Amino acid sequence: MKWVYSFGTFELIVIGLFSLFYLLFLIRVIRITNKLGLPFRRVIIKSILRILYFGLIVTALLGPSFGETFREIKTVGKDIFICIDLSQSMNAVDIQPSRLAKVKFELKNIVKAFNSDRIGLIMFSSEAYLQCPLTYDNSALNLFIQTLSTEMVPNYGTDFGPPLEMAMGKLIDEDTILTRSKVKIVILLSDGEDFGDNTDNVAEELEEEGISLFTLGVGTQKGSKIPIRAGFKKDRKGKEVVSKLNSSSLRELANNTDGEYFEINESRNDTQRLISAINKVEGDLREAKKVDATQNRYFYFLVAALVLMIVDLLFNIKLIRL
Repeated sequence: MKWVYSFGTFELIVIGLFSLFYLLFLIRVIRITNKLGLPFRRVIIKSILRILYFGLIVTALLGPSFGETFREIKTVGKDIFICIDLSQSMNAVDIQPSRLAKVKFELKNIVKAFNSDRIGLIMFSSEAYLQCPLTYDNSALNLFIQTLSTEMVPNYGTDFGPPLEMAMGKLIDEDTILTRSKVKIVILLSDGEDFGDNTDNVAEELEEEGISLFTLGVGTQKGSKIPIRAGFKKDRKGKEVVSKLNSSSLRELANNTDGEYFEINESRNDTQRLISAINKVEGDLREAKKVDATQNRYFYFLVAALVLMIVDLLFNIKLIRL
């Protein structure tokens, strides 16, 4: 038999107090019966009953578990790298309160949905930077997400190649005996303005390595001006720049890697669809082990104690009638 709770000081105090007070009660009852010349056999029987159901109640509180029952627990997981576009166009406000603010909010939902998987963060514009390596630490991930800003990276345009290449390299490097996972996933979040020349080549390499790519476009076809400290961003001619969602490049990238494209715009939010699509990717079995699933059988002891209490109530002793 196993116990959910250990026998400790509290139980000792309860048993000690019960023993002390009940012993005093017995001494008093025995004295009365002796003076009156009455048999105290019934007193002994009731005492045994009370000691028994008190012991049963204490046993139930300790959580007795018996019967060998084992259950197989399988740990299934994925390795996911999230690449976040931090170019200045992500400050556009066609998605309220801004494209980047919306992305940060939805990223926390994604992290929560895959809390049993390893997730890493890569931020990029024209270059890519590792923000957080693959980790199970959701608190650290949310902290990194909260600090994301377009001022964290140089802004000379947007290039999908470097973040995808970095994510692929990290996923391959992390493929050790201890952390091996056949399922590797990259999520690319951007407004779709890709000015890189090497994206197609990297996409082919991702497909060859068996890495699934999901793209998430953020923005609207109408677009928005890009707020900066001195007003709005302007081009070389001094005209205010209007950034629009360019979904074609993200759709093409997803199609070239047998992935899927999703979108967040003024009337559509595909975050849950993205989460569902990733959930459909069958994770690799990391670990399988048997755990003891023996159940707490306290109720048997409580029922027995209740029966004895009822017997005790029905079994009356009349020493003297006042």
